[in-house]
Amino acid sequence: MAKRDYYEILGVQKNATDEEIKKAYRQRAIQYHPDKNPGNKEAEEKFKEAAEAYDILSDTNKRARYDQYGHAGVENGAGSYGASMDINDIFSRFGDIFSEGFGSAFSSIFGGDNGYSQQYTSRGSNVRIRIKLNLAEAVKGADKKIKLNKFVACSHCNGSGSKDGKYNVCRSCNGSGKSVRIARTMFGQMQQVSVCSACQGQGKTIATLCSYCQGEGIIKQESEINFKVPAGIGEGMQLTLSGKGNAARRGGINGDLIVVIEEIPDRELIRDGNDLLYTLFINIPQAALGCTVEIPTVDGKVKIKIAPGTQSGKILRLKGKGVPDVNGYGTGDLLVYVSVWIPKKLSKDEEKILKKLEESENFKPNPNNEDKSIFEQARSMN
Repeated sequence: MAKRDYYEILGVQKNATDEEIKKAYRQRAIQYHPDKNPGNKEAEEKFKEAAEAYDILSDTNKRARYDQYGHAGVENGAGSYGASMDINDIFSRFGDIFSEGFGSAFSSIFGGDNGYSQQYTSRGSNVRIRIKLNLAEAVKGADKKIKLNKFVACSHCNGSGSKDGKYNVCRSCNGSGKSVRIARTMFGQMQQVSVCSACQGQGKTIATLCSYCQGEGIIKQESEINFKVPAGIGEGMQLTLSGKGNAARRGGINGDLIVVIEEIPDRELIRDGNDLLYTLFINIPQAALGCTVEIPTVDGKVKIKIAPGTQSGKILRLKGKGVPDVNGYGTGDLLVYVSVWIPKKLSKDEEKILKKLEESENFKPNPNNEDKSIFEQARSMN
């Protein structure tokens, strides 16, 4: 099933401001909130769908990739809410949106201390790396394996930070994980809720710290990560591998691994969007008499025929020999620019031959209406 447009999901225009996107998401979060729609699976899916749309459109980089490449530009990072993430994950990431601007009134609507938002869930930081791809890998896609040092869950305490799995109820928040303060404003008393600083929102404290991770629940070590680079990816694009970043302290949600693509320039083929460009040099006899030549493609060398009388600047188009669109919308072409090579130095015999040809009527410039200039060719391609 095709994904819906994220702007459509939130009901905003493509030029919507960050504040408009946040407001639209907040409205849908209230409309489809699980506490307001108990047992309603359709409302729960719409709640997740809205969270996914907000995750992409509220992030400047993700939104730019989505605007340019559609769902394919964020496919490794988007879609996780409907698949692997649950309601708790959404509340842990966007819980501030639900309470922002509503104070105690919002809490009273949805129960305040409901099972979804009772405790704060930590999140690991993202890891950002760069990988280099040659033209063939960018065009065809590739399976990549990388090694990097990052924080992972401590194997001795399973990421809990506790030596023996025993905890004490936090005395500062009495196990709620939250610190509640009543503030006076011009609108009256407002309830302000923040994460308990004593237990970092966990509602409990560790009885005995794990000696291997010193109670942090994470250690740094080398990890191997396998992932697939989609066909048609290009310079500057990013892949977001959900959950492949740093592990969170004492459990929680892993951060993401953001892979930035660097494309190594090819020695023969130049990439122009989804098209490939190649300059073919031929000599005067080849141009005049016609010939068969080999040219490079991503799939190897191919032979093409040059018609007799081919002019310098002629553009030959090989359909479908370019780069596949990363969104799956067809494949570009290979454009071959023919350039007739003129030698800078001639022998005396060569000069005699060319002077004799110069006197021939057939070698005098006389373009007919069927010949297009290089500028006309370029115009016709646009």
